[in-house]
Amino acid sequence: MDLAEKLKILSAAAKYDVSCSSSGSNRQNIPGGVGNAAYSGICHSWTDDGRCVSLLKILFTNDCCYNCAYCVNRITSDIPRASFTPEEVIELTISFYRRNYIEGLFLSSAIYRSEDYTMEQLLRTVKKLRGEYKFNGYIHLKAIPGADLKLISEAGKYVDRMSVNIELPSDRGLKLLAPRKKKEIILKSMGGITSYIDQYKEERKLFKHAPSFVPAGQSTQLIVGATPDCDLRIIKLSESLYRSFNLKRVYYSAYVPVSDDPKLPSITNPPLVRENRLYQADWLLRFYGFSAGELLSENNPNLDLELDPKASWALRNLHLFPIEINKADYRMLLRVPGIGVKSAKRIAAARRVGSLGYEDLKKIGVVLKRARYFITCRGKYYGETAFRPDFLRQKLLDKVPADSGGEQLTMFT
Repeated sequence: MDLAEKLKILSAAAKYDVSCSSSGSNRQNIPGGVGNAAYSGICHSWTDDGRCVSLLKILFTNDCCYNCAYCVNRITSDIPRASFTPEEVIELTISFYRRNYIEGLFLSSAIYRSEDYTMEQLLRTVKKLRGEYKFNGYIHLKAIPGADLKLISEAGKYVDRMSVNIELPSDRGLKLLAPRKKKEIILKSMGGITSYIDQYKEERKLFKHAPSFVPAGQSTQLIVGATPDCDLRIIKLSESLYRSFNLKRVYYSAYVPVSDDPKLPSITNPPLVRENRLYQADWLLRFYGFSAGELLSENNPNLDLELDPKASWALRNLHLFPIEINKADYRMLLRVPGIGVKSAKRIAAARRVGSLGYEDLKKIGVVLKRARYFITCRGKYYGETAFRPDFLRQKLLDKVPADSGGEQLTMFT
């Protein structure tokens, strides 16, 4: 099998891994044009400062000895199989980089022969790429759960980010769909990476030229919809992972039906809206000071698919609103739908000079279409509707309340 055919198979096999924030493209070059995004394996990722970078996203091999029911690469799946050698991965990376197709590499792998053997091949690849070929581009490497921590720690010296995928949010789900995967083993690998990151950070404080270890941190991925786990369980798990392992990101991947296994749910389309709501809830955990217990509860275990999590929370907590924009503290400003981190900081800074009016908020960047229902400015409410959850919900959804009965609202409502 030639290298181009291997690339076609192993880049297609890698598309189900979302933990590099990728979005594929089929835009081909035209005569006289510059650049080509149609090559197999090229995806896009975003840096902390908002820059978009292109990555070569591939599996080292899709020849797997595991039989995870939800995975297209499982041992019982009837698909074309292929494996790279370390030298082939290096050749692809260097040649794509020199042609300015990519700025880095995202390398994952199925489990071939054993966890240690697979991790050894990945280590050989990144070590040779950095050492012999002096490649200084971005590298995101998937660590193999259950591999010797010495191999993982050695690989961490040569890559920018590592990730260990949990995949399923509960022990029950793993036992049902991926019996060879153990939650304790996955968490042990994640914990090992975290401890090495902390160790090398301390060494760099003491020694100027001490080597770095996974400087861009680690991440993980959760599959949404393959098991009956509710959103509350998923968000609580994410919250625990951020707290325990100091993860950079938890990625959520809507389950794509690739198997007719009776243990899997019978769905036609991936639950993409639910995936999006989980990303929004995750954002609230990381940057807005929310906890999982505030967003969801045992009585309300799943996210609203019509409203974003912040708006849904606000409607359940109307006793806290409306807030006066010139007096509310920063924490409460962040909880107003339509006010983000930047606009909350601008409000806090601007009102030190003088009180803010409604028009001032528009200049600051507040999304007044949403925020107006939850705030007052200089004592005046601009919501222009009854301050009731059903009315506000319909306004946020841009719908007319079905039970309004043509009620005439007054300025004193």
